[in-house]
Amino acid sequence: MVSSSFDSERAYDDGQFTARTIFESTRMKVVLGYFEPGQFIPVHAPESDVTVAVQSGTATVRDGNEEYDVTPGDVVVVAAGTERGIRADDAERMESLLVTAPPPTDEEHDPVRMGIRENTFDPRTG
Repeated sequence: MVSSSFDSERAYDDGQFTARTIFESTRMKVVLGYFEPGQFIPVHAPESDVTVAVQSGTATVRDGNEEYDVTPGDVVVVAAGTERGIRADDAERMESLLVTAPPPTDEEHDPVRMGIRENTFDPRTG
């Protein structure tokens, strides 16, 4: 069994969101995400389902062409192959649990790395 907590894993980075992997297998990956205000996971579309459970703060989740505001206690799921991204609101830090199944490939995360490098939420549109 793997056990952790938001408190014990908490880490923030002024440059980009922090992802603390607490479990990973070939079938799923479990990450605690820590976002400073305005930080984001850029839009990408891996062939994995993702569940986002908001612990604290508020954010916007992209699901295809739609965007949804999420608050503490909200749980959303975005299907595999669907463009998705998460952007913390500008007013406060945001913490969330992210579960992907199966874990995205390194290649599928290329748009994430590009978006972070270019400081662009949707690297396809700028």
